[in-house]
Amino acid sequence: MAAKTLYKYLDVKGGLEMLKHHNLQFTNATRLNDPFDCHPALFDYSNTPKNKCNWPPAEFYKLKGESDTENLRNSTWLCSLSKVHDSLLMWSYYGCHKGICIGLNIEKAQKYFSRITSGHFIGLVEMEVQYKDIIEKPDYFHDTLFELRYQLSTKAKAWEHEQEVRYLLIDPDRGEVLMRLWEKPKDENEGIDWRDLRAYPTIGGECFETLYLGINVDVEKKMEIIDVARKLNPEIEIYQMTIDPEAFRLKEEIIEC
Repeated sequence: MAAKTLYKYLDVKGGLEMLKHHNLQFTNATRLNDPFDCHPALFDYSNTPKNKCNWPPAEFYKLKGESDTENLRNSTWLCSLSKVHDSLLMWSYYGCHKGICIGLNIEKAQKYFSRITSGHFIGLVEMEVQYKDIIEKPDYFHDTLFELRYQLSTKAKAWEHEQEVRYLLIDPDRGEVLMRLWEKPKDENEGIDWRDLRAYPTIGGECFETLYLGINVDVEKKMEIIDVARKLNPEIEIYQMTIDPEAFRLKEEIIEC
């Protein structure tokens, strides 16, 4: 059976960084572009446990439940990948088709993640995103079997085209995983919120299986990207995305050495 491949869409700057340093970028769950992502409001906290003499009071349980889910959100870093490399919308998000898409061999990548002991990686298949229209929220206090999974892998149906699969890193250890700011603060005296740090665990060059170049990728950048990718993995397959004249879809053409 063929190895599972997942895809990372990036702009040129982010793509070159990923190829040069052969790593994956993890972003704190509070810093994602969807404000509902991993949010405590996904749950219903009203059906609190019943105790004799109403102690602790119901309000205590409600606040504790909301606090626990907020703490989980604050301590979770995630990397979003996709099951497809030819989504028109995904390509449009990254510089109007000027970016790139990297195909990763997940079986090979998982071997690198298993070496990290302090942080906790949760398997890709188990964290496949579920897209829902919330009609009835899960009962936080009684639907515990899927509590963590529901919070960390549920998104609105509006995002369904992403076909997202996630890596999750909880409470990363800076001694084991490189963590740094994506952008330096404008004010040097400004304090740094630790949630603004991004985590960058490294993986081997052999994990980088395919590379797709956007239809509108800059010609000069294109050659730089190809050069960096082939140095990282001489066996990588590189494709140029093109327009399919027969339908509203993209197709790829292989770029030979």
